[in-house]
Amino acid sequence: AATSSDEEDDSDSSTKPIRSEKKKNPASLFQTGGDPPKEKKSKKKVPPKGAESEEETPETLQKNSNKKGKAKKSKKKEERPPSPIIEVDNLEEFVLQPAPQGVTVKCRVTRDKKGMDRGLYPTYYLHLDNDKKVFLLAGRKRKKSKTSNYLISIDPTDLSRGGENFIGKLRSNLMGTRFTVFDNGANPDRANADWSNVRQELSAVVYETNVLGFKGPRKMTVIIPGMNADCERVPIRPRNDNDGLLMRWQNRNMDNVIELHNKAPVWNDETQSYVLNFHGRVTHASVKNFQIVHSSDPDYIVMQFGRVADDAFTMDYNYPLCAVQAFAIALSSFDGKLACE
Repeated sequence: AATSSDEEDDSDSSTKPIRSEKKKNPASLFQTGGDPPKEKKSKKKVPPKGAESEEETPETLQKNSNKKGKAKKSKKKEERPPSPIIEVDNLEEFVLQPAPQGVTVKCRVTRDKKGMDRGLYPTYYLHLDNDKKVFLLAGRKRKKSKTSNYLISIDPTDLSRGGENFIGKLRSNLMGTRFTVFDNGANPDRANADWSNVRQELSAVVYETNVLGFKGPRKMTVIIPGMNADCERVPIRPRNDNDGLLMRWQNRNMDNVIELHNKAPVWNDETQSYVLNFHGRVTHASVKNFQIVHSSDPDYIVMQFGRVADDAFTMDYNYPLCAVQAFAIALSSFDGKLACE
């Protein structure tokens, strides 16, 4: 029987593989200024064979239901395609580095609600989704903060602001509809003379407010710094709140700034729900499931995130995102945005 879009349910899968013709060089979408990116960089690791094998898997249409709630257990167990081999020699370096071109970094987010206050302040852990389950990042909402404020750490046991493992933070506005992601640099008030120690803005996320209460999928805009000719992130170090990614985007000052959106799910009459193709990586319907794309190439998935169990989610990201950017964008989707639902 067809389920209504108001219910969370497991996914339907269709057996037609869909192959999208990839554009020759998606990297050019993210370049802002300088020479065109070189096809091969000697520093980059060669993507392992099978890195693109996910295109071969049958498409899985995932319901994007518009109500929160516990999902029903999946009737058939789907094997998620494993992550290609990713080497993490230096964790701090790795989580801030853009994903290698041509390689999808496949991760898993787990939410820990156990313990006295974790019902209100869960801890989120990010691991590589492979046999070794390599730990990458942990995140937790700060207590006694006027707005939603998540600390991100490279140590699962140390989530303190002053600790040496602090790697970044996610901060929201009062409404909980706009988020900014910072690295671990200093506040502009404590800047060096040459400004080199000031924190960078790594990303911003805007959720479209839903004041009239229409039910439907969320709409997200993700703003990230552009990439230079060497495929490195252009540093955005705002001197004040009027110079950040959100204000630049709002004023349409898009120099060195890239705008991305979540891919609009398609209504499926048969299942009476909104669906997206997650290539088998997502198995439960949830309002939190999303894919981030560039409007010039909606087939190139910059990032995708979706539920696979009550407290487990897959998070996959591609160039030009790094782990901290993708994890922070995922954390923003957990926040209770009253104006968006």
